[in-house]
Amino acid sequence: MKQQLQQAQFALEQLKAQRGNTYYPDFHLAPPAGWMNDPNGLIYFDGLYHAFYQHHPMSADWGPMHWGHATSHDMIHWQHQLIALAPGDDYDRDGCFSGCAVNDNGVLSLIYTGHVWLKEEGDDSAIREVQCLATSTDGIHFEKQGVILTPPEGIMHFRDPKIWQENGTWWMVVGARDAANCGQTLLYKGRSLREWQLDRILAHADLDGGYMWECPDFFPCGSHHYLMFSPQGIQQSKGYQYRNRFQSGVIQGHWQAGSAFIQSQKLTELDNGHDFYAPQSFTTADGRRVIMAWMDMWESVMPSKQEGWAGCLTLPRELFERDGHLCQRPVIEANSLRQQSQPIKPHSFSKTEVLLDHSSSIELELVWDIRQSHAERYGIALGNKVGDGLELYIDSQSQRLVLWRHYPEYELDGYRSIPLPTSDKLSLRIFIDRSSVEVFVNDGDATMSSRIYPQPNARKLMLFASHGSAVISEGTLWQLK
Repeated sequence: MKQQLQQAQFALEQLKAQRGNTYYPDFHLAPPAGWMNDPNGLIYFDGLYHAFYQHHPMSADWGPMHWGHATSHDMIHWQHQLIALAPGDDYDRDGCFSGCAVNDNGVLSLIYTGHVWLKEEGDDSAIREVQCLATSTDGIHFEKQGVILTPPEGIMHFRDPKIWQENGTWWMVVGARDAANCGQTLLYKGRSLREWQLDRILAHADLDGGYMWECPDFFPCGSHHYLMFSPQGIQQSKGYQYRNRFQSGVIQGHWQAGSAFIQSQKLTELDNGHDFYAPQSFTTADGRRVIMAWMDMWESVMPSKQEGWAGCLTLPRELFERDGHLCQRPVIEANSLRQQSQPIKPHSFSKTEVLLDHSSSIELELVWDIRQSHAERYGIALGNKVGDGLELYIDSQSQRLVLWRHYPEYELDGYRSIPLPTSDKLSLRIFIDRSSVEVFVNDGDATMSSRIYPQPNARKLMLFASHGSAVISEGTLWQLK
């Protein structure tokens, strides 16, 4: 693997030297250059947080998957490291696909899917996928240890292992597609990272539940266990759900080692924006359950490719239960990004108000008084004027919160929305980076994450109200470093 890694690192450095920065994020983790998708191997190990990710270092397009690598002391400020894995062996010839990282008695161990095309490249009708192991003595350089698990008979699509240890036993969930083209999650039990036996099918899609369940994760939170995965093939509904190419969500239930997973709720989408896929969870140094996800979507327009890079990850989000509902909020460490603040006084308005003439990296907290607001539409906009770029607004007629992006030069135009809460107040915490927006609703009841592409001269941040007045109860705007 050494030669392949050296070639990949050289190609990455060459691409990085030419990278553009118009859309390159200020505070989200993105590749130094080239392509990024799924987060892999999120782990706190030996005093550092590690984030690995699917990476093509040779170009900004998807290609043979490597593992990129970054480290951090706080999950917010990241330092890029050498590429960790490169394809090239018989079992991973065409890609080191997604996986996880674990601490195996002090050894940082990566478990990933080795992918091989059996016909033409990109032909999913004939592939071989196996689970593989790589280990490190210094947390930076990794040695492949070969194949540790092959698929059950009749299973071809078999990828994205997630492993944890419980009471001295290793457990692994793997995404799979059965012979009837239905997605499922397989549960394995192991005496070591090299010895596995199938425990059971943990969960299985019904007829309209998708043909493949990618990137599974399984963890306790609050009083429940959650099976988190990214289904492929769910049909877009006629309503507001499942509007993206693929989705990510959780199934809530109860589980004990050695027993079945008893589901108490059906699949619930984790994020309601345009760009959110393949979330993976990990445990922080102080025991919080945190997730990060790929903040992009398959088959989306990605204008940053013109700058020599593509893809970024969401902010790390703490998961917690409230009233039996799984919620997400930015980790407290995100507050370290805050610089100067600007209070937004309580007031009523009926015209456009400019908060900032130019904004690249900001955090905005707003509390809207829904009961006292009578405008048909009211919210925030980012662009040269309202209707030109990004809008996040309350639609009083449909009683929904709407995130709309409009970038005709990139053929991007569309919205996502969620129902308004039944309370009189709506609290929003909004993070805007150079090419993304993340919205946290009512302290994590819902989230909306989307990529945006405003030109540098079109980043005016505004409040607006149409056909009536709107009332802000309180608010604060922070510039972020």
